[in-house]
Amino acid sequence: MITDPLAPLPGPSPDRSGATVAGLVGVDELDFSDELITGEAVVLELRPASFITRALAVAVDVLVTVVAFLLLYWLLYATTGEIDAAAGSALGLVASLAVLIGIPILVETLTRGRSLGKWLAGLRVVRDDGGPIRARHALIRGLLAVFEIYWSLGAIALVTSLLNKRGKRLGDLVAGTYVIRERQPQQLPPAVPMPPHLAPWIRNADLGRLPDPLARACRQFLARATRLTPEARQRLGWSLAGQVGEFVAPPPPPGTHPEDFLAAVLAERRDRDYARLWRESQQRAARRASRAAASPLSSTGFGLPDRD
Repeated sequence: MITDPLAPLPGPSPDRSGATVAGLVGVDELDFSDELITGEAVVLELRPASFITRALAVAVDVLVTVVAFLLLYWLLYATTGEIDAAAGSALGLVASLAVLIGIPILVETLTRGRSLGKWLAGLRVVRDDGGPIRARHALIRGLLAVFEIYWSLGAIALVTSLLNKRGKRLGDLVAGTYVIRERQPQQLPPAVPMPPHLAPWIRNADLGRLPDPLARACRQFLARATRLTPEARQRLGWSLAGQVGEFVAPPPPPGTHPEDFLAAVLAERRDRDYARLWRESQQRAARRASRAAASPLSSTGFGLPDRD
């Protein structure tokens, strides 16, 4: 019989990075591949765009490219009488590369992952970690788009997208990006309630900074615990409680359930973060008011200094 409710599973103690170690359930057993976590433990869900939506966006972009090609060759045809054939061919090649590769890369870089088709469909390209793409990401995607979209008539992009969980095409796999839906209602995750019987203890406890992957795994576990099998729920609960216990002192009262312990730590962590942010905002407001009061322009109601 286990007397310490927060005793970790047999084996070495977990390190302080939240990584998987022997004898403990790793945080990677919970799937949060499409979620990010902020410093205040707020989970932001980035939903990959559906295949149909991405296909519509690509169709719009291809249509724009075809129209641009038609206009380009019409202009070249109208000016062929003024330049020689070699210069016309070189100009046509440069212009074609610009329309097919250069302009899409430039647009996607300047707009941080958008094109006309993606804008109309409410989509955006982001990095695998959810951050905005940069020029190198757009360059890789643009170069490979010629091969997998235009040269193969979309067959390669279709196959790779259907085989990937996030619907990535080949360019996304190489660049480390994927397409998300931007136009979706913002849904904040439900707040983790504080177990009343643990509030007196956790209010005076010393909480170390939890690694983000560990905090995220705890939140995911509490949100999905009822959908787990009893064995998996017990195993994950004990393991996560053992890992989180490394960052909390003193330990909770004897007999504390692992899920209550995790909920108390997350709720107190959230409350302390909110209190800290509130204090910082009040301090910034006080500093602004102090600077405004010390400014000579504030001595009159018209923003001008008094005259003798």
